[in-house]
Formats: sequence, C-alpha cells, structure tokens
Amino acid sequence: MRADAIRVRLLGVVRVVCGFRRRGGIQKAGENFKGRWPGKLQRESFWSHNDISTRIHLGATLVVLGGAECGNIGPTGNAAASKRKRGREGHRLIGAGMLGVVLLIVAVAAWCYYTASLKKADQLKTELLNLHKDGFVIRNQAGVVVFRMAFRSGTLDLDSCSKKGVILSCDRSDVGKVNFFIQVVWPRDTVMCYRVRWEELVPGRPVEHAMDYNGSHWYGGDERATQHWPLSIAGQQEPEPFITSDVYSNRHKFGGILERYWLSSNAVAIKINDSVPFHLGWDEVAQTMRFQARYQDSPYKLLQGPQGHAELSYRVCVGSDITSIHKYMVRRYFNKPNKVPSEAVFHHPIWSTGALHKSEVSQENLLTYVANIQKYGFNCSHLELVDCYTSNYGDFDFDPIKFPNATAMFLQLKADGILVSLWTHPFANYDSANFGEGVRKGLFVREPTGSLPALVRWWNGIGAIFDFTNPETRDWYASQLRALKSKYGVASFKFDAGETSYLPRQFSTFAPLHDPSTFTRRYTEMAIPFNERAELRVGYQSQNISCFFRLIDRDSVWGYELGLKSLIPTVLTISILGYQFILPGTIGGNMYLNRTDSSRRLPDRELYIRWLELSAFMPAMQFSIPPWEYDDEVVQIAQRFTALHETLVAPRVLELAGEVLDTGDPIVRPLWWIATDDEAAYKIDSQFLIGDDLMVAPVLEPGKQERDIYLPAGKWQSYKGEYFDKGPMYLTDYPVDLDEIAYFVWAQ
Repeated sequence: MRADAIRVRLLGVVRVVCGFRRRGGIQKAGENFKGRWPGKLQRESFWSHNDISTRIHLGATLVVLGGAECGNIGPTGNAAASKRKRGREGHRLIGAGMLGVVLLIVAVAAWCYYTASLKKADQLKTELLNLHKDGFVIRNQAGVVVFRMAFRSGTLDLDSCSKKGVILSCDRSDVGKVNFFIQVVWPRDTVMCYRVRWEELVPGRPVEHAMDYNGSHWYGGDERATQHWPLSIAGQQEPEPFITSDVYSNRHKFGGILERYWLSSNAVAIKINDSVPFHLGWDEVAQTMRFQARYQDSPYKLLQGPQGHAELSYRVCVGSDITSIHKYMVRRYFNKPNKVPSEAVFHHPIWSTGALHKSEVSQENLLTYVANIQKYGFNCSHLELVDCYTSNYGDFDFDPIKFPNATAMFLQLKADGILVSLWTHPFANYDSANFGEGVRKGLFVREPTGSLPALVRWWNGIGAIFDFTNPETRDWYASQLRALKSKYGVASFKFDAGETSYLPRQFSTFAPLHDPSTFTRRYTEMAIPFNERAELRVGYQSQNISCFFRLIDRDSVWGYELGLKSLIPTVLTISILGYQFILPGTIGGNMYLNRTDSSRRLPDRELYIRWLELSAFMPAMQFSIPPWEYDDEVVQIAQRFTALHETLVAPRVLELAGEVLDTGDPIVRPLWWIATDDEAAYKIDSQFLIGDDLMVAPVLEPGKQERDIYLPAGKWQSYKGEYFDKGPMYLTDYPVDLDEIAYFVWAQ
C-alpha cells in the first residue's frame, strides 16, 4: 500500500468523522467505536488535549513508517525466498498501517468530540452561572462558588439546550418535555440576578430543586415555634405547603408570618415567585433546602381546569455583601408601609388583660387593673381588652353580665386618659348571634359545594370563619368594628388568628384561592382603617399594612421553643422579611398552664426580669403580667426600664421607623449588618443592633449574672462608661447584674 494512497484515505476519514460530529452524531459514533477499541482505549471515556495530540502523532507515524518500509523492499538473490519474505513482512506492515489508521480515526473522533464539547460547555454558561444536566452553580466576581442548586425531579437533556443572548433554555429532560430557562438580569453594577423557571409539561408531575447550604449561613423564610438564627435544619422533612399556620398549636408547621425569601452569608438571596404552588422541605444530612412545586395532594389550586403544569420559578441575586444584597431585594420586591403607627405606642407600654385574666375578664377587674397601672406610676399607650368580653365568640358587643355598664366604663377610662383597644378574630361560633346572619348573607367560608358554611375548630370552640375574599363580608365585618368604635370610643383593635391552618381541609371561597395564604393577606387588610394602634399576628405580603405585627404567643420558659431565647431570633427573622413595626409579645410570656417555668402561678421571677429588660430594647413594650404581682423591687426595675425605653430606645426607633417608609431596612438588625466580613457576627443569636449604633446583649440564661459579649470592629462605649476600640473582640464573663442589661453605643 503506497504512503500517498494511505494519506488520501486518512484525509477522507478525518473529513467524514469531523463532518459527522458537526452534524451532531459523533456521540453515537463514539459509542459504536467504543466496542471495538482495544484494551485501555476501550475503558477511557475522556482524553486530555495532550493525550489526543499524542495519539494523532502516533497513528500518523505508524502509517508513514509502514509506507516507507514497503518502499524499501527490493530484490535479493533468492527470488522465491524474497517473495515469501516480502509477503510476511508486507502482512506485518499492512497490519501496522491499519492499526495506525484505527488509532488516527479514534484520535480524530475524540478530538472532534472534545472540541465540540467545549463549544457546548461554553453555550451552557451565562455570565457567572454554569448549567449542568443535574443543576447549576453561580460564582461571585472573585470566581468563588456561592450558590448551588440541584434538579431533583429530572435531569436536563443538554442536547436540547441553546443560548440566545442572556437566556439559556432547554426543552427536554430525561422524563419528557419541559419548559426551562435561565435569564441573566443586571439590575445594577454590584448585583447580578438570574431568573430561573422549570415548567413540567406532563400534567401531575411535580418540580423539585434542592438548594445547597454551600457552607454558608441562611436567614429568612418564616416565624417558627423553635427559632434559630441563622437557620438550623434538623432531620429530613418532605416538602410541605409553605402556608401560614398557628405554630403555637402546630409547633412543627410554618409560622403565621412568612415570605418566600431567603438570604445567605455568601451575599446571595433567593425569592420564589408568587405564582408557584410552593412546598418546602429539607435534608439535614445533605444540608439542602428542598423547593417543590406541585398541585397534587396540596391546598394550592389551579384557577382553570382540573389539571395543570407545575412550575417552579424563582430569582437568585448575588451581590458584593449580605447587607447590600438584602437592601436591594427589599427595595425591589417587598411592600413597604406608607405611614408610621402612633408614636405613643413606641414611647409607652401597651397593657393587656390577656395573660392575667384571660377569659375571666370583667368590668370590675379591668378597672382594678387600670387603677394599679396609675397607682404604680406607669405610662400607658393604650389598654388591650382581650378574650371573652362578649357573650359568645362572634358577637360584637359587650356581655351585659360581665360588663353591666360598658358605656359608663368607657367614659371613666376616657376621663383617666386611658385609650382602649378590643380583641377581635375571624370566627363566629355556632352559638353566637351573628352565626345565623352570616349563613343567610353568605359571609362565611363554605364547604366545597358552596351551599353551607364550613365549620372549623379553633382554640375557643367550633364555628364558621369569615370569608375575607368576599367584599360583602369585608364590608359587614368592618361595619361591626366601626360601630364599636363609634358607640364606645374604642381606639383600635387587636386582630388575632388569621392563619390559613384554620381553613377547613376542603372549602370554597367567594374568590378562588390559588395560594391559601392569600386568605391571610385579605385578613390583614381589615386592620388598615385602624392602623394607628392596630395589632396583627399574621403577615403574608403584608409589609405595607402600617400597623404593629406581634410575635405568636410565648410560653413562660427560658428556651428556644417559644421561650425567652427565641425572641431575638424571631424578631430578626421577621425584620429580614420586611416587617419592622414589631411587638415582641407580652413580658414574661403568656403564663399558660403547664407551660410555665415556675412552681408558682406566676412565671419565674428571674425569667420575668430578664424578659422585661430585653423588651425595653424592642420597638414597643407590652405588659400583661403586671410587675406588682411580684414585689416592690420588680416594680422598681420595671419603672426604670420603661423610662429607659422612653428616653434612649424610642427616639432611635422612631427615627428609623421614618426611614422604613422609604427603604424597608430593619429597625432591629443583626450584628452582621455592620460587619459583613466577620464570620463570628453571622452566628450570634443573643445580641442585636438598633440601627447601626446601639448594640444590646441581654442575659438569657437562668442563674447568670455575666455573659460573653461579642463586639464588632469599631469603638464602643458601654452603659457603664467603658470604651472598647480594639475589636472585633469577645468580652468574656462580662458582669451584668440581675437589674441590668448590657448595651453599647457606637462612639464617634
């Protein structure tokens, strides 16, 4: 075989192989070749650039040598022997030449596949995001991976993917057709965002992605019964509907204040779109949060048709630091209040009858309560009359037995300068006077056929729940509140409940609810006319409701499960979710039976004092268990800390409250807000900032009169007058007496 003939054939092979790859068939060709590759070559699935180059040269050398040796065979003395010799050598040379051809074909095929793969890989990159068949990763400007998302419901067929401008899109996965895309958005120089959408085109099939913790600290999501800062996931939780629930009654559910928003110490934020039938789960071992979209076995409903395609869509944004990316997300995606509630509530405590008298409240013990507030020299922004002041739950007037002369009582309170707020809720028990009227007028949430009210069980009995998607219901309910305000001079209302967990399992509403938590949103809107002093305990997309949002009831205990230690993590969490006018709940907890750390009727004395001290540094204070139920020393401590709140805390809070209207920035802030490069600051859950210049470190452990305190970098002055300017630093076993709380002011 002549060398030039071999070269011609090889050139043809190269053209065929590379041309075949350009037409998209080299992967199948490679699989066909693979079965015939000898030895080591058959086991290799990927060659480096150097390997491929070496094997191309090797194949070419063998071919050239074979051709040269054939050309050098000439006549010898013995023609027959020479002929036989030439035959044997010729077979060997032809064999060598054919091996060279095979190696060259393999090398060229691999090279073509490798270069085409590089081109495809380049097509699956957009800015700082790399897309793989089973997920994607995002890097920051320094090239560090800051975000990982895995696809759990399927893997993408990368051959179905394409790139057009800043959009990567794919239309197939390993289980069928999908509508998938990632779009890059540059909202500003220091922020880069990615819109992600995966829609299953097979009806009934869920979509699930798993967000990796990626070694960072995460914050946000929702209020929990056991609250940690940063988030702490325990065990494995299958995705459940991410809807508002009463976590006092259902302690493993999501809370009454929630938003589909999370924030990472890697300066990454993620916001799930409102349209998604969103379910949340987690895996402690894998350190992932599971985001799922589905309609099957779910309270989310399709607004059209019995079947639909589940869609999981969200936006991931990366910034230069955690504080700046959060500020961007709040300004871009969160509602904001349009006014600041009454300044008096920021300055002076609210006094509630709830924990002390509960359902036994009456005209007599209410007036005694007010007389003691005045006797001990406390200020009062307003008095909350809580629980069973009506004859039945669902009535909107006073029980004539408990309150024989409500009109005279209100006149007396007005003369004493006491404003009154009344407790209200979304239920009408079946024995209330308004139950029948509500049935006749169609004011209630109904059972699925729409003909009868759907009865629900709540903590005070069985009844119907008002349908706040119905304009007629909203008008009727608001008219009842206005009548109370007009008849008695009521200042405002404390709106209790409102979680979607109180909706029946199957129900229908006037306006169909795609997302059950929309019910919570509609309920919070009832507070708008009374927002000067109104109070809510639920929130979903409700940041623009300009009233106070209260934490769920607390047990009178020290720990993280609805106890004293949970206060700071919960306040920080709902602040990050955009709710800034916060009531931390009643001082000392709610004193519920069997949920109180004390052998007495009252909460533990030390617990009460430490709770009081912490509350003095919150946006507002709320008493229900009065300090005079203990002793004179507790009364004096309460007097001192209510005065400190009024003079030191309230002016700062009110200044920050005015800024909230424009920025949405938290009033109560985590330490990392001013120390974004400080790893220690990301993990501290027992200290907080008011603004940027007042840091608070309460004692939260029983029997302690000292604590470790972390000071971020800067110059700080303690409440004792000490200066510290060598931070960041720990103050180990810093002494804090029982009647003190440690706080530090930024020193200019």
